[in-house]
Amino acid sequence: MEVAEVLPEFADAFAFEQFNRMQREALPALLEREENVVASAPTASGKTALAELAICKALADGGTALFIAPLRALTNEKEDDWDRFEELDYSVYVVTGERDLNPRRARHADILVMTPEKLDSATRKHDSRRYDFVTDIDVCVIDEVHLLDADRRGSVLEVTISRLRRLCDPRIVALSATMPNVDDVAAWLDAPDETTFEFGDDYRPVDLNAGVKTYTHGENSFADKYRRLYRALDLAEPHLREDGQSLVFVASRQDTVQAAKKARDEIAERDVPMGARGDYDFHTDSKELENDTLRNSVLDGVAFHHAGLSKNDRDLVEEWFKEGRVELLFSTSTLAWGVNLPARCVVIRDTKLHDPLEGEVDMSPLDVLQMLGRAGRPGYDDVGYGWVVCDTAEADKYRRLLRDGKEIESRLAESLETHLNAEIAMGTITDLEDVMDWLETTFYYVRGQSQPEEYDFPNLRGRVRDCLEDLVERGFVTMGESGDLSIEAAPRGMLASKYYLRLETAASFAELCDRMSDGEPLETADILGAVATAAEFDSVSARQAERDAIGAVLVGQETGDLEPGERKVLAILRGAASGSVPPELRSDAWVIRRNATRLVSALGAFLDRLAGPHAANLARRVEARIENGVAEDAVGLTAIDGVGPGRASKLSKEGLSTPGDAVDAGVSGLVDAGLSEGVAERVYEGAQSLPAAELEWGAFPETVGVGENDVCEVTVRNVGEPARAGIRVTVNGVEMTSANTYLRDTETVPVGVFGADADELEFTVSVAFPEEPLVPLEERRTVDVV
Repeated sequence: MEVAEVLPEFADAFAFEQFNRMQREALPALLEREENVVASAPTASGKTALAELAICKALADGGTALFIAPLRALTNEKEDDWDRFEELDYSVYVVTGERDLNPRRARHADILVMTPEKLDSATRKHDSRRYDFVTDIDVCVIDEVHLLDADRRGSVLEVTISRLRRLCDPRIVALSATMPNVDDVAAWLDAPDETTFEFGDDYRPVDLNAGVKTYTHGENSFADKYRRLYRALDLAEPHLREDGQSLVFVASRQDTVQAAKKARDEIAERDVPMGARGDYDFHTDSKELENDTLRNSVLDGVAFHHAGLSKNDRDLVEEWFKEGRVELLFSTSTLAWGVNLPARCVVIRDTKLHDPLEGEVDMSPLDVLQMLGRAGRPGYDDVGYGWVVCDTAEADKYRRLLRDGKEIESRLAESLETHLNAEIAMGTITDLEDVMDWLETTFYYVRGQSQPEEYDFPNLRGRVRDCLEDLVERGFVTMGESGDLSIEAAPRGMLASKYYLRLETAASFAELCDRMSDGEPLETADILGAVATAAEFDSVSARQAERDAIGAVLVGQETGDLEPGERKVLAILRGAASGSVPPELRSDAWVIRRNATRLVSALGAFLDRLAGPHAANLARRVEARIENGVAEDAVGLTAIDGVGPGRASKLSKEGLSTPGDAVDAGVSGLVDAGLSEGVAERVYEGAQSLPAAELEWGAFPETVGVGENDVCEVTVRNVGEPARAGIRVTVNGVEMTSANTYLRDTETVPVGVFGADADELEFTVSVAFPEEPLVPLEERRTVDVV
């Protein structure tokens, strides 16, 4: 069946000219019907085309398509792959994080690409102008719906799809690798039998011979890696000798590089005929690689692939592997989910991996099956070989997985409180009956009906009531009085949902705000400590090799009874804020910093709501320092558009440490400080566009008699752009008055001067802008009591 016959106007959107058998059988359900579709099919059988067919139908009908990709690394790949749609004048937009989102582009896109987490966040804020595009979706394609069974991420996908269906009821097309209980997924999504497909292994283009190989586990984990590597090479070698290709999956980016280096030496030692060092053209082509290690490796037929490589290098490795120039490829699991790079032999060397936030974790069964599914090259091999290398103690577990597959379970019960709080905060749940109605839209409910004992289904209503009572007790939710069953989100519940926080973290942030309300001052250490001990980091571990570096960063600082993992997070945050993370901590620092800036931003919102603008401003400055690694007194420079760590450092070294200094210096002064004229002009304009406060004390006395009172006025003037500001007046360190105002021009603040018992009164007026990392303006006046 020719693509051009079926979809003449979309023929150029497909990377092939003919549909295969599996695609032909699913095609009428996708193009000729309107119902939801669920399709389970072996890896490499061409499921992506089913997604593209559903998208084409939506576009032909003038609608908008949403594609949910399982991993962030794959969203950009889809954007590249779907240039074909762009060439047909349909726009593709990958929805990114909060700060990088372009709402106008999202609103006008024909095809949106998102991860489950981004969609969850967007649907929670669907009633805002910024995210209203999520209520205008006509078809939603879920790629790899068996992600439902993934730890933590699975429940996010589940509740988000249920929410999206309530918001705009799009057509759902759910695609999956082979799973035994596809009927449960179909029941959840209301897909009728006619549009539910379970394509068996006979639809695999190449048969798969999969098995488990064990190795002898030693005391040293580093040595174990090499034991597993030699085992993997033993399995790959016969195929390499027959000009077959092998793909070896390892746990981390760094492991791909180290394994490739070691494999080159071992392949040479074993005298395996590989490589193309005599191929002059390939020698020339290899110079296009940006990574030096990779350039040396590919000439021996060995390469590595991970998301940290440049796009140029990844594309070249993929191209050369498809051409057979690269015969042995080491990769992280991302490759199994994204690029279609089959090999005659696939070996999973590592079944455990180090997650910066979770510590050592088992690779998910779904990842294992996905990777093994890459074995066998359609059109070249009659059979593919897939092997799992694991410790003897775990061999039976993996043999069962290969024999029986993996039923898809719901993970909602593990985080029911968090998701229930989010729905209440959105206003979709207002009483106990709403909770039950909501639960009935989830995969959890469907799976509970299939497996009532395992899911404790008979006790579901009691469990939900316990959940609600716990949310009430912890201050996230309020319930109506005098027997009224109405439910409403409390401020901390609203903030927890908006900022995507674990409930334990939201509770600790609220407690910090409560302590401030009791008069406790807020310090940078309090903010860093609250983030380092957040539940989001509760599985971070500190490896033995990292502990000296952690101690060096935290030397002389009070860290109380922090756990080793919490000390590690704190050390990374302190190092990031000063611009010097120790080399031993850098492998995990990027992920921890990224999560920490989100948490500090959320803590700032708690402080703004519950403790005041000055506290929020401190959090904003801490966030900017973690992001940019600048000194405390120069952090305000990062508020200027176009000023990052390098320029902030350059300007502060020249004595320009605030946006006000930049304005005073003018373009010529900024050029003298080392900026080019064009950059200096942009920085000058950016500095002028920020708020800037000045104080006028007026007729303020120098003395006051004992028992006398005088009311004076201090004028706060904004000589920059209007912004929300907090104005605080203290006398001898005790707050006298405070105001939270939108400061356009001037604000007059009354200050009472009274003759008290003290010999001297020190009045401090402070102005802080909670939404900018600007150091507060603070001025003092002293009055003698005579």
